[in-house]
Amino acid sequence: MQLVINNKTYTDNSKQADENSAFVYSKQNEKFIQDAKKNGCKEFIKSEDLINHCDFSSIKIIGITGTNGKTTTAAAIYSILLDLGYKVALQGTRGFFINEQRVEEYSLTTPVQLGNFAHVQKAIENHCDFFVMEVSSHAIEQKRVEGLIFELKILTNITRDHLDYHKTIEEYINVKNSFFSDESKKLINKDEKKAKFNPKNCLTYGLDEPSTYKVQAYSFKDGMHVALQNFEKVESFTSMMMGLFNVYNLTAAIAAVHMSTKKPLNEICEAVENFAGVSGRMETLSLNPYIIVDFAHTPDGMKEVLESFGHKDIIVVFGAGGDRDKDKRPLMGKVAQNYAKHIIVTSDNPRFEDPDLIIEDILRGISDKSKVEVEINRKLAIKKAIDLNSENSVILVLGKGDEEYQIIYDQKLAFSDKEVVNSYL
Repeated sequence: MQLVINNKTYTDNSKQADENSAFVYSKQNEKFIQDAKKNGCKEFIKSEDLINHCDFSSIKIIGITGTNGKTTTAAAIYSILLDLGYKVALQGTRGFFINEQRVEEYSLTTPVQLGNFAHVQKAIENHCDFFVMEVSSHAIEQKRVEGLIFELKILTNITRDHLDYHKTIEEYINVKNSFFSDESKKLINKDEKKAKFNPKNCLTYGLDEPSTYKVQAYSFKDGMHVALQNFEKVESFTSMMMGLFNVYNLTAAIAAVHMSTKKPLNEICEAVENFAGVSGRMETLSLNPYIIVDFAHTPDGMKEVLESFGHKDIIVVFGAGGDRDKDKRPLMGKVAQNYAKHIIVTSDNPRFEDPDLIIEDILRGISDKSKVEVEINRKLAIKKAIDLNSENSVILVLGKGDEEYQIIYDQKLAFSDKEVVNSYL
């Protein structure tokens, strides 16, 4: 990766390092310092010192971390800020955007350090006031956000995920919480019991616990209607989005914009209505039959989606990723059993695992097999779900959201849940 600032090149790749560039090293690549020297490189910079070679003072960086809700919360903040007249960049799972234009396609949730710096620099060159970014647990642990000075750090929630990398839930929780150990401005979900943070410069939001931005009431009818209290003021906002988790996401976004801009809360709440949501996140593809696609791929993520349709006969299609946390699979099966009338277990991104064995893991969490059908072919699984449709049913296709591929071995094969659904309608 290369970063160019004031005609000077910085790189973390020893093969690109030469007499005209500086090699930026961290614990990930310090073993290649000698290779960089052999290529003629004479300047070496610790990753923690890279910020001293940049001037990011003209832009405010907002970072969002959490197991679920990062993408929607970040996109909502981006949308609201744009509506309020600011110039804004957005970086995350769906790509890199500047002022409503997609600059780069899908990427890592959080790029490597030089990638982050390069994106911030590009946002500055485009006169952006804000840089909104998703921050993954991998990025925190690997110090990919090292050196960035955040205007605001946000925690959505902490549930089970990425244990194939972090090994234990305790380690995962500690990594997430470490992002909030400093004295920078913070916005924390007060209802998240696992959250630990430095209380200095911290405000909170929530539905249950007393908080700075407290949801006083909400209802779901043709979308959501929410009353939000901030100290003595009570404002309301509406959205066509559904789900209790989206009440949290939008509340976090409103609070973040309020903390970062000092705009009147009522003006911010009015802008929420213009945010239609994120592709592949609780996205309604059809009303008759009623079909929704969502990225939910953890037990808690599934539970949040399924709970939103307790008044419906739920038909759910899902699988689990291969070469990832195996222990979550039966937990996902159990969640499906608790809420769904019909369960179709299929393949997700099996990678190098046998899809049949992944499905067996999921089925271990389902004691009532009478409501289960296994269809390893994801396209056929979606068709079977549509064929089961009845007047009061909702079909939930979970796990991949707006991904446009299926990973089998190390190959990314073209596959879109949305396109498959639309082909059967």
